[in-house]
Amino acid sequence: MYDREAAVRYAEKWWNKRNPAFPAFAVDCTNYVSQCLLAGGAPMRGGYADRKNGWWVGGGTWSFSWSVTHSLRWYLEGSKKGLKAVRKASAADLLPGDVIIYDFNGDGRMDHAAFVVSRQNGVPLVNAHTADSYHRHWSYTTSPAHTAGIRYYFFHIDENTSL
Repeated sequence: MYDREAAVRYAEKWWNKRNPAFPAFAVDCTNYVSQCLLAGGAPMRGGYADRKNGWWVGGGTWSFSWSVTHSLRWYLEGSKKGLKAVRKASAADLLPGDVIIYDFNGDGRMDHAAFVVSRQNGVPLVNAHTADSYHRHWSYTTSPAHTAGIRYYFFHIDENTSL
């Protein structure tokens, strides 16, 4: 079972620092979101020999979906076992423990991932790495990366995650 509260506790603890138990990247947003999901009990799937498949970290390496935003988007959209998510139409459909993927340029290439940590007056707030963010409005309109063509991908994490 996915424990949203445990995932959010992790997100709150590590939003502005790096957990030494995991690799750290110059662009660390997806790695951070993956750590939050794992802290909530989302099971890793796949193996250390094939970085293109599954969602995992260990043995000094990691899957692309663990660390690359574009890959995490496709993993969440297509996974049928283990970590699963349902794509939602609106940020209003998200709960703490869910994920937002950002395509800042609207070109089909995902640029950023953030983790929903709370809701204020019904509006999701997110934490993120790279440009470390704490309780930021989900829309990222104040980000220098925001453009008029931005596209959002809203993912509600399935609580019934199991292998």
